[in-house]
Amino acid sequence: MEQPSKKRKVINDFFKPISKRPSPELVLMPPQPRLEENPKQAFTLKETPVPGLTLLINFITPAEERSILDFLKDSAKCIWRTDLSRRTMHSGGTYCLMPPKSDTSTKAKPKTLQAPPIPRELEWLIQRMVDAHVFHNYQRPQYCIVNEYTDSLGISAHTENFQFGEPVVGLSLLSACPIRFHELTEPFDGSVRSGKAGKAKKTGRKVDVNMPGKSLLVMRGESRWKWQHEIVRSAEGRGVGWKRVSLTFRYKAEDENHER
Repeated sequence: MEQPSKKRKVINDFFKPISKRPSPELVLMPPQPRLEENPKQAFTLKETPVPGLTLLINFITPAEERSILDFLKDSAKCIWRTDLSRRTMHSGGTYCLMPPKSDTSTKAKPKTLQAPPIPRELEWLIQRMVDAHVFHNYQRPQYCIVNEYTDSLGISAHTENFQFGEPVVGLSLLSACPIRFHELTEPFDGSVRSGKAGKAKKTGRKVDVNMPGKSLLVMRGESRWKWQHEIVRSAEGRGVGWKRVSLTFRYKAEDENHER
């Protein structure tokens, strides 16, 4: 007897909606190629107490750090949004620009703007991440968010938007910064802006991970889906003149396992 064909015939089979909760297969992904230290590069791998969270210490050199910061100062190429308490810049996809605080009109709504692609000036950095097997199957991130934290500025506990896959990767520049991780009872997608992030159920376990400047943080597995992270405003050493710049890289995987 002829077996029923397993070939997909309905267009919806090819375009599955993104779920707010990742599938178990996504959270418990099979082992990927290990992050590799390159003899030509000086970075050092450091495991952390948070499952799936790895630090690559001194991923870039002091000269490379200065070159990135000089590029970010270029007003002709870099457009910062100033509607938040901290300066932020987006590359890839769209983002919402909040109404000015002085506009008290009830009709004032956020504007959705198209962000430019990741600038060519950061291609060398992306290639280094690819060469070190930071991303799965030599994927390249299509999205980057730059955040500038000064003095006592921080960000509340949250997970990265679940429409993006793993890993989520962050490069830290200038001052060292402790990043606090909170374990959740289950994967939870809720943004800071909507207020939903604060409703996530926590186990009570928290871990502070010190993030040195020029280092890369790689969130995979549980650390990406089941732990919230935050920049604590009252951390020791913070005050007038303190400054940290972070570049967060994300991507949407093309295979359906990442887009369920």
